[in-house]
Amino acid sequence: EAIMISLKAVLVPTDFSECSDAALRYGTALAEAFGATLHLLNVVHDPYARPWAAEGFAAPIADLVADWEAQARRRLTESIPAGAAAHTVIQTAVGSPHIEITGYAARHGIDLIVLGTHGRGPLGHLLLGSVAERVVRCAPCPVLTVRHPQHEFVVETPVAHALMPADVTPH
Repeated sequence: EAIMISLKAVLVPTDFSECSDAALRYGTALAEAFGATLHLLNVVHDPYARPWAAEGFAAPIADLVADWEAQARRRLTESIPAGAAAHTVIQTAVGSPHIEITGYAARHGIDLIVLGTHGRGPLGHLLLGSVAERVVRCAPCPVLTVRHPQHEFVVETPVAHALMPADVTPH
């Protein structure tokens, strides 16, 4: 039985790596094909989450975090695909990446998360990397994982629906 797939909001969390760049290309193409809003999110690691790290900072941590967020916002703005600015939302968050990513998706009604994976070795972090693996487990919506190097692709026409095997139920 066919199910309708409607994508109105696509989230691409990025750490500005090559893997994230590959995910951004997929996310942008899907957002364009479906006429969806593209959300770009960068999560700045919370230094307070690692008490041992805070001791090494000379500057007040709040100032550092604000500076990191400003840098992230600048890089997010620079990574907005050409012609997509009107349909792109950029956001930074401070905290644990998988918690911030899944929380953002829940709060903003995200229909699909497109996530780059680092694929460290044949079994490293269950093939995904720890953040991606946790996002896949906890996300409130489907997650598309993209490994680098990825196959380049072109979305020829918007996908109206997809066939799903009868023994698979969406959740």
